[in-house]
Amino acid sequence: MSKEKILVVDDEEDILELVRYNLVREGYAVVCAASGEEALKAAASEPVDLIILDLMLPGIDGLDVARRLKENTDTKETPIVMLTAKGEESDIVTGLELGADDYVTKPFSPRILIARVKAVIRRRSGIAEKESEILTIRELSIHTGRRHVTANGRPIDLTYTEFQVLYYLARRPGWVFTRSQIVDAVRGDDYPVTDRSVDVQIVGLRKKLGPLGKYIETVRGVGYRFIES
Repeated sequence: MSKEKILVVDDEEDILELVRYNLVREGYAVVCAASGEEALKAAASEPVDLIILDLMLPGIDGLDVARRLKENTDTKETPIVMLTAKGEESDIVTGLELGADDYVTKPFSPRILIARVKAVIRRRSGIAEKESEILTIRELSIHTGRRHVTANGRPIDLTYTEFQVLYYLARRPGWVFTRSQIVDAVRGDDYPVTDRSVDVQIVGLRKKLGPLGKYIETVRGVGYRFIES
């Protein structure tokens, strides 16, 4: 049985209980919070392996909670699955920009939510198992286990998704990948994401990489590739 601890944040008691029940049945330890303030206190008081976060919360809303969690060195690496009725493209893009690892819209299937949770935890565990793997391409160094990137010796602070996209492209220089292939590799083939959200990740990566951002090349009408020169 799983032993990971998950923080569930939702102000609707029935949904909170539904999610808690299904997670516990799968073997997870669960901590619940009904507001943004409670969520931040819970995340600060004890480490959790994943956070399921509603966006429409009383007081501090979910996006602000996510932003604060990602700005805190103690919680910035904690994966977040957003669970919300706000399913517009702009909402999804905003969530991804803040570093969310997945996005599930209400009404939802508990089985699908559990599958997404397992997938996020599995991806995180897969990276941790590769602690000795370091990918170096010219001035760029990518440490997969530590999720640490340096450009010309300067550390680059990337979100989880930005790191995954960079590693996926950089490990096969010259190969052209479509947006759909990038989404499938980073989040799974059932992830409800748009072309625009992939472009958002690429724009963020280029900005953070500075001059080395030129290595991520747009292939018009197809997608992106990583070039070495």
